[in-house]
Amino acid sequence: MPEVEAAIAGGSVTRAARITHAANACPIGIEWFGNGAVPTRAAVQGADAAVEDALDAVASMLRAARRPLVYLAPDLSCESQRIGVELADRLHAVLDSVTSSTSLAGILAAQERGTATVSLGEVRNRADVVIFWGVDPAARYPRYGSRYAPDPVGRFLPDGRRSRTVISVDVGRSQGPADADVRVAVGPAEEVAVLTALAAAVTGLGPAADAVDPTSPWGLAHTIAPRLRGARYAAIVIDGEPPDGDGHTGRVSLARASALIALAHALNGVVRCGVSTLRAGGNRPGADGVLTGRTGFPCAVDFSAGVPVYDPYARTAEACLARGEIDTALLLGSTALLPVTIRTLLERVPLAAIGPRASTSALVPGTYVDTGVPGIHETGTAIRMDDVPLPLTAVIAGAPTQTAVLRALADRLPARR
Repeated sequence: MPEVEAAIAGGSVTRAARITHAANACPIGIEWFGNGAVPTRAAVQGADAAVEDALDAVASMLRAARRPLVYLAPDLSCESQRIGVELADRLHAVLDSVTSSTSLAGILAAQERGTATVSLGEVRNRADVVIFWGVDPAARYPRYGSRYAPDPVGRFLPDGRRSRTVISVDVGRSQGPADADVRVAVGPAEEVAVLTALAAAVTGLGPAADAVDPTSPWGLAHTIAPRLRGARYAAIVIDGEPPDGDGHTGRVSLARASALIALAHALNGVVRCGVSTLRAGGNRPGADGVLTGRTGFPCAVDFSAGVPVYDPYARTAEACLARGEIDTALLLGSTALLPVTIRTLLERVPLAAIGPRASTSALVPGTYVDTGVPGIHETGTAIRMDDVPLPLTAVIAGAPTQTAVLRALADRLPARR
């Protein structure tokens, strides 16, 4: 094959079916692209096999299952996720994604209260006051600061960083940007109380600033409230998927998410305000959107009754696996990006996997099919963290595409009953 080098979408350059350069990528993006090479193996019970034979084995496992699980891991395109929903429907299976383990609290709070969202473009062009609540994007989202806030020049912010006020609320070990104009430290146990006080303070309710202890929730609220009230457009930046072990789990997370939404609602009574929720990669918001569009629910869907039933407390993958209900699991997507709890629970059941690098991850099932990665080997669609759909462009060929492999599996299963 003669060497070919060409610029492609996103600033990547390929040479002889390998990626050699990713001009506009951050360090995380460069690592994700790599050189574009992925394994293309398939196996049945640990023995190498043809893709067709592996799909026959997966179909046999699923047809014999009494209580199957279809789990959508990251690194799936929206098109592949739609086929995953179809598979769960045909199998009368439990259908879930990483959302139920990482960002369920925010979804439940939004379902109960409604929320005020903001696109990344609005943050860049309009947000003159940005409050980073317990998150520094530089650590896990390294291009957020330079592309959206606080650094870039926006349509209504001609001086870039000098046009913005940056507020950092440090919650325990979760700290905001180091160069914030205003910095407030909040203990994790006081976080909801401070949020509640701040929602009241921005609307003029509660005690006056000179009548409270400066270190109390009311005092901390009064440190921030005047800056927020003076905004033309305020953006509240939060981490929708906090790392394991930061204390934001269970009911605490739900209370925190509800209080953050309540703050945005209160601010919208005074100024314009939106919540910018940071999500991890791999098209996780796409899974939420696809499931909602296809079933009416974003996660924790059970097809065992022949119709989708939603129970975000009792029918998540984690809950069903922990109770020992699941007798067979089909994992779609990247096994390397699973939450630790889910990975541990999946080790207890017969498992088949279809997705990128299934043969090389920490959780290697006996039966698997390696596929390419959307945005590298396959075209498709992904949903950005602000729910904006983005086209994915194939850079190089050679690996089996997810949609083709999953469609071949669907053709081996019985039609919807």
